[in-house]
Amino acid sequence: MYADIIIDITHEKLDKVFQYRIPSHLEGMLKVGTEVVVPFGKGNKEINGYVTGFSERAEYAPEKIKEILRIAEESVAIESRLVALAAWMKESYGGTMIQALKTVLPIKKKERAKEKQKVRLLLTESEGKEKLELYLHKNQRARARLLAALLDQPEQDYDFLIHKLNLTRSVIKALEEQKVLILESEQVYRNPVIYRQKRQKEIIYTEEQKIAIRKFSGDYDRKIYKTYLLYGVTGSGKTEVYMEMIAKVLNDGRQAIVLIPEIALTYQTVMRFYTRFGERVSILNSRMSQGERYDQMERVKKGEVDIMIGPRSALFTPFEKLGLIVIDEEHEPTYKSEQVPRFHARETAIERARMEGASVVLGSATPSLEAFYACECGRYQMLRLKMRTRKQELPQVYVADMREELKHGNRSILSDRLEELMQDRLDKKEQMMLFLNRRGYAGFVSCRACGYVVKCPHCDVSLSVHRGGKMVCHYCGYETQTVRNCPSCGSTYIGGFRAGTQQIEEIVKRKFPQARVLRMDMDTTKNKGGHEKILSKFADEEADIMIGTQMIVKGHDFPNVTLVGVLAADMSLYSDDYRSGERTFQLLTQAAGRAGRGRSPGEVVIQTYSPEHYSIQMAARQDYEGFYEKEMNYRDLMGYPPASQLMAVLMTGADEVRLATAAEYLKKYAVRVNTGEEIQVIGPASPSVGKVNDVYRKVLYLKSREYKELVWIKNHMERYIEINRGFADMRIQFDFNPMNIF
Repeated sequence: MYADIIIDITHEKLDKVFQYRIPSHLEGMLKVGTEVVVPFGKGNKEINGYVTGFSERAEYAPEKIKEILRIAEESVAIESRLVALAAWMKESYGGTMIQALKTVLPIKKKERAKEKQKVRLLLTESEGKEKLELYLHKNQRARARLLAALLDQPEQDYDFLIHKLNLTRSVIKALEEQKVLILESEQVYRNPVIYRQKRQKEIIYTEEQKIAIRKFSGDYDRKIYKTYLLYGVTGSGKTEVYMEMIAKVLNDGRQAIVLIPEIALTYQTVMRFYTRFGERVSILNSRMSQGERYDQMERVKKGEVDIMIGPRSALFTPFEKLGLIVIDEEHEPTYKSEQVPRFHARETAIERARMEGASVVLGSATPSLEAFYACECGRYQMLRLKMRTRKQELPQVYVADMREELKHGNRSILSDRLEELMQDRLDKKEQMMLFLNRRGYAGFVSCRACGYVVKCPHCDVSLSVHRGGKMVCHYCGYETQTVRNCPSCGSTYIGGFRAGTQQIEEIVKRKFPQARVLRMDMDTTKNKGGHEKILSKFADEEADIMIGTQMIVKGHDFPNVTLVGVLAADMSLYSDDYRSGERTFQLLTQAAGRAGRGRSPGEVVIQTYSPEHYSIQMAARQDYEGFYEKEMNYRDLMGYPPASQLMAVLMTGADEVRLATAAEYLKKYAVRVNTGEEIQVIGPASPSVGKVNDVYRKVLYLKSREYKELVWIKNHMERYIEINRGFADMRIQFDFNPMNIF
């Protein structure tokens, strides 16, 4: 028997299968996904690799085929279905097979099992009392203390006993030698969730929720496994619908994965699932220790977990009978990987579900254009929730025009309306959230007097400020000089926006010294459990005002929050990215959705220099369909996703001149092989950061109506790069429909 092995080296030239003979002592021990050690190259250097298949026939001269040395120590086998998924990811997103395999590997290596020791009494009660008398008579107080405790409770935790009774290990050892007690070990799992039992409230479903649940259940019973978009306004009870769908799948003996976008969401979400499903729920996130992650995967393999909750890495949980994948807040850009292969969790989840006969549910109040477009094309099925569960009205939204504030002499970051409403909430003992929209901080140039933003004449995205007094387009490379006066109204109030959460906290504390203020950003949440501490404090009403970036507007439910202030709504509106309008609409709608979720109605103030922009107007009205229509017209006109498909080719190298030449060659090659003229090639241009650590960067963009056309040209480009030595010292990555512009 021979094994097909992918070698653990990420170099493109070694991205192929190598055949090795299976020695007799390993026959029957290997399976697809096993990590092995093999001799490689001329010097037979020992190197690790992964088994991707088996065959009985040698591909070339049997005497030249080397033998597998051994199974790698501490290795964790990748399930064969995940290997198939890795192959699909390599084809669909680029990169090497080993990079794809390492992505689907939930755990890289075995961790030492954590053990808990117990002390158990071996004597009967009468024998114990007799022994106790002897210890007291001999003045052996430590032994007497230990035996008295065990007579009271015959089985106790070792660490607890030692600390509680102030004992040394030798005391326990002495009694063990006398056959008074026995020391036993058992494996315990490092559980990342501190769960406090809560009584589950009875849920009364709305008619819309019942329709969505019935539709899913009916399809599932008929073994029709689809992708659904659960599109519901903020507060419409999407989580309750997910839980009913999961219960349906669990009752059928299958398992579910729930993806959530941010660590900040984990605590509240997990508690809701724990309350409903108990200990069969587990979580994964980047802040867990390797031991905690390993233990959760061991629990999965032993069949002790039915639901895994986590960010996109949880998608690769090795469930045997996967029945459902839920992607909450599916519009979030964090579902797109920044590492090669640059996969999107949405498409990858749909492919995994197709392979395993499972359903996918995408949920959002502000669906990505891709998901809504797929519903219109009939690829996904729409499930609608138009009403909030407790029939609360959506919040009243005011748009504060900061140009007018400037004219009236208000140069503060807080508009008069927002300041007035904040004072009102403090008087009423209600809570509020101030959301600073810092997305797209790259430094677009705007006029505070009239709202004008300097844009690229060719790509309709904002120009970014670079050193040396230049403004640059990161799509096509267009450059122009930085302006000193507004080209539209002549005002000198033109420049970039500069303010962070700390400055806002100081301003708020100065204006409202009596207010209790919490700040939630990367600085205040960098320690383990940082998110939970701040959110718990706010939930327990230990603060009046929460200030934060986008992490505070995602999915949280605080019934006493009746006011949300959005500061600098335009920050994401004019980032140098074709998705900026969509991001702004989503952030503002999500932010507005935090207000008025309890008994009191909510109010929202959106502060902007561009009140007439359709993203801001539609967000104020919570009108997704109106926004979708306008945004799709723009995408169609400019040939941006989802109307067209886009592929970015990011090239990096230490020699600036050679990199520029290589980028031009790659462009010419792309144009040459593109015989059908369906593919448009743009660039090469320098990305927003043209050099990092003395490594230069160039980017090419390719547009096509068909995704498969871009995959076809990516495959041709990979082969062209492989056979041309000029690309040898450069790194080239592919990114399909990138979430962030380079």
